[in-house]
Amino acid sequence: MKKQTSLVIAAVLAGALLAACGKKEEAPATAAAAAPAPAAVIVVGLDDNFPPMGFRDENNALVGFDIDLATEAGKRLGAEVSFKPIDWNAKEAELSSKRVDVLWNGLTITDARKEKILFTTPYLENRQIIIVSEQSAVHSKADLAGKVVGVQDGSSAIEAVEKDGETAKSLQELKKFGDNVTALMDLSIGRLDAVVVDEVVGRYYTSKKPGEYRILEEHFGTEDYGVGTRKDDTALMAQLQQAMDEMKNDGSAAAISTKWFGKDIVKK
Repeated sequence: MKKQTSLVIAAVLAGALLAACGKKEEAPATAAAAAPAPAAVIVVGLDDNFPPMGFRDENNALVGFDIDLATEAGKRLGAEVSFKPIDWNAKEAELSSKRVDVLWNGLTITDARKEKILFTTPYLENRQIIIVSEQSAVHSKADLAGKVVGVQDGSSAIEAVEKDGETAKSLQELKKFGDNVTALMDLSIGRLDAVVVDEVVGRYYTSKKPGEYRILEEHFGTEDYGVGTRKDDTALMAQLQQAMDEMKNDGSAAAISTKWFGKDIVKK
């Protein structure tokens, strides 16, 4: 009996030992399920001629509202943010090919873009405004009939104008430019009759040249800005969204907005 009892006890102990070993092997699976660590470097694609969102100052350094927001978000994620100027008309291709990780530069959220890009919640509201020269006879959208209107190629201004079918059909030409600054320069020398541009950009630029431009009361609609990643990059998106939410809640985003716009215009 003692011998049999000893064998039974030994078997029970062996089974317990095996069970304990089995539990230790489960640990790696638990660790694997944890949220992934933020990337060491986040490459942000932008148009570097898009004041005040992202542009080069007199020392050729990249500055702007979105530059400051992205830099602050990177600090909160413990990641270095590398800014890469790109052809904004090819932004979706730059993102999908992984030459950049994020599009953060006054990127308008549209249904068409949602098919290719994953967006944060909106952080800024924007309108597509109409800018003319101070002495222009254009005072409304109806006055644009037969006129040449400039827009940035690849921008949401194109879609905004085209949505207004009556006005779009009445134009002599909707002329596309590589950037808004060049379009506004052509307006100032009379090559264009008007420019349709993001309000944040248009008001910033025209404020630098008082008496040269006039902004019409009518516009081509309101839209939202968001930060975009690849559709399958859900981990990075979650981290960026958390950082943005924290910045909105603790006043950091408001402080950056006040620096560039003179007031808090961040969308909560």
